[in-house]
Amino acid sequence: MSSTMTALVKAHAKKGLWEEQAPIPSIGPEDVLIRIRKTGICGTDMHIWNWDEWAQATVPVPLIIGHEFAGVIVEMGSQVQGLALGQRCSGEGHLIGKQSRQSRAGKFHLDPETRGIGVNEPGAFAEYLSLPAFNVVSLPDSISDDIGAILDPLGNAVHTALSFDLVGEDVLITGAGPIGIMAAAVARHAGARHIVITDINSKRLELAATVCDVVTVNTATEDLHEVKQRLGIKEGFDIGLEMSGNQLALDQMIDNLVMGGKLALLGIPSGKKPMDWSPVVFKAITIKGVYGREIFETWYKMIAMLENGLDVSKVITHQFQQADFEKGFDTMNSGQSGKVILDWT
Repeated sequence: MSSTMTALVKAHAKKGLWEEQAPIPSIGPEDVLIRIRKTGICGTDMHIWNWDEWAQATVPVPLIIGHEFAGVIVEMGSQVQGLALGQRCSGEGHLIGKQSRQSRAGKFHLDPETRGIGVNEPGAFAEYLSLPAFNVVSLPDSISDDIGAILDPLGNAVHTALSFDLVGEDVLITGAGPIGIMAAAVARHAGARHIVITDINSKRLELAATVCDVVTVNTATEDLHEVKQRLGIKEGFDIGLEMSGNQLALDQMIDNLVMGGKLALLGIPSGKKPMDWSPVVFKAITIKGVYGREIFETWYKMIAMLENGLDVSKVITHQFQQADFEKGFDTMNSGQSGKVILDWT
């Protein structure tokens, strides 16, 4: 095996990524080396590509980026147990510490020392990735590499959607990006009654309708209150899933929730936004902030749902060879796609 590999590197503090030869990472006694087969381009990767204010403040240069992946284990550290060479896998991209109160309590997703592959540490947009064996998630034969490469964002959708009991509830989702669409599919699978997803991007609303049984609303041209009346939702939506990071969408969601409604926030607004907290208080709304996935409960639940009929395959709209990565990022930047996959095989 060569000592170097092809990787996509944030090599310069400006827009773009650069394909470079990098050393194949070494592994420690508790790590595995994964040969990458497929990777997904994430919204976080787009921030890094575009080199916005968040990326400039967060990402060290140079750095191999990327954190959505599927691959196969090709080398294991001496202390690794329960895994095997040749095993197909994905993995949790949040590298946790072991000293915090939350981590020692087993609430790994709440560890304040967490560092992200492809954001703080070398990532998966490369032929090989070194990952702690603790973070590895084995892929059953029923889950393809393509789906394996988007388990990270599907996990965001599952974590957000399952924040509250969905059975028989009316659910409003703001933001028809890939994670919002997958959250709608999860809500449908979990037994919600009416599911409404809003956006101003007609292409993404069309995609949402192909992925699952959902009512789509373009808030630029349609009145959400009229849609609510048409569906027979008299008092408001029971549960809101905010995926857009848009303040107007959040305000609209709070306005349309029932008294005592529940709201899960995954979308991250840019900069500081003013917030009128009066309706939150007077409507007695419960708000939960969502970050990443519950390690590893979310992984167990989403794999179980995928094995039991959850189908999000149509959210993948484009696939490019790794060498054509610039086309992949341009496609994502266009706003006219779902998930975009890079093929490293």
